[in-house]
Amino acid sequence: MTDLPRPPSLTLNGKTALVTGASSGIGQGCAVALADAGAHVVCAARGADRLTETVSAMQAKGWSAEALQLDQNDLGTLKTIMEERAFDIVVNSAGLARHSPAIDTTPEDFDAVTGVNLRSAYFLSAYAAKAMMAAGKPGSIIHISSQMGHVGGVDRALYCATKHGLEGMVKSMAIEWGKQGIRINTICPTFIRTPLTQATFQNPERAAWIMDKIKLPRVGEVEDIMGAVQYLASDASAMVTGTALMIDGGWTAD
Repeated sequence: MTDLPRPPSLTLNGKTALVTGASSGIGQGCAVALADAGAHVVCAARGADRLTETVSAMQAKGWSAEALQLDQNDLGTLKTIMEERAFDIVVNSAGLARHSPAIDTTPEDFDAVTGVNLRSAYFLSAYAAKAMMAAGKPGSIIHISSQMGHVGGVDRALYCATKHGLEGMVKSMAIEWGKQGIRINTICPTFIRTPLTQATFQNPERAAWIMDKIKLPRVGEVEDIMGAVQYLASDASAMVTGTALMIDGGWTAD
């Protein structure tokens, strides 16, 4: 009888995941996706109220979740958290955007956006990987990047700079940590319908630009991200590191 290959499992039973920016939007979707696959999910965010609501709703579904109030820019606290427990999966969904023409970008805006999108992402990755190494176990680190990490956009020079930097950072870290079985990748969504993008979609000119760029006949939804994070967190992507998973409706196919 012919031995057939066995498909890898997408289940995450017995795994512990940290998801930052987990109180709403894409981060919340990532937390739900991992919990639904069997992981215990530590949901982290700055605001306590929405975070508590998210975790309570997840627990009501029978999923294993806990809340962690965290300002990701507080690197000292971030380092301590990673030293106290080695996560199997780390998903960084915290992000910041302050869009304007490049000539109008202020140093304060520059520091704020790079601080969240690049500085904290860098050290979150480094602290997580160091903890995984100390525990002697492999792991998966996933960053929610953007299609804007691969193209440019109107009034998005600062945001694009941070996301392009994030993509290069991930490639270098993948090279460094591969031998230890630590994988690191990005998910690059197009415009996803969330409370944060509502103003953009309500601008007729910007909405037309978006729909012209997306080749599929709709914008993205949070649910479009959930399968991707399950895939990159699980053994189904065991040979995937240092790469970007584009969920952009064909935006970057041009």
